[in-house]
Amino acid sequence: MDRIAKAIFDSRYSIHDLSRCTGEGPENFARLNMPIELGIAMGRKFAGAEHDWLILVPDLGGFRKFASNLSAYDPAEHKGTVDSVIQAIMPWLCIREGASRNVNPAKVLDMFPSFVTAKGDLAKSWGKPPWPRLIAAARDIGLAAG
Repeated sequence: MDRIAKAIFDSRYSIHDLSRCTGEGPENFARLNMPIELGIAMGRKFAGAEHDWLILVPDLGGFRKFASNLSAYDPAEHKGTVDSVIQAIMPWLCIREGASRNVNPAKVLDMFPSFVTAKGDLAKSWGKPPWPRLIAAARDIGLAAG
């Protein structure tokens, strides 16, 4: 929790995918990590900090049934695929302060295989790569693509 809270407090933006908030497995347990992390981000903003978030959901209709008070924050719907998640995130991300105007969903999708390869290379060296290394790999791929 400390690492997650620090990441949220050190960031101006965060993205929270609520697609795994349904019961799974024989015990029918729901994963509540993302709602907890969203709560940290919301608390940060409501306490007066500059922080903005995007909520991702797999089904807007179902979402409105279990978290209707969050509808005012315009959650973005996705289909659980890489391309649908990127297409859900990019319109929100491209209008944030400091966003690159040269990036679009198609360009990100073109760069994604390079990131998957870089992430695999890092995993060979590290097992579970440190988050800053993953961020640096993504940044390097983006810079190389122009």
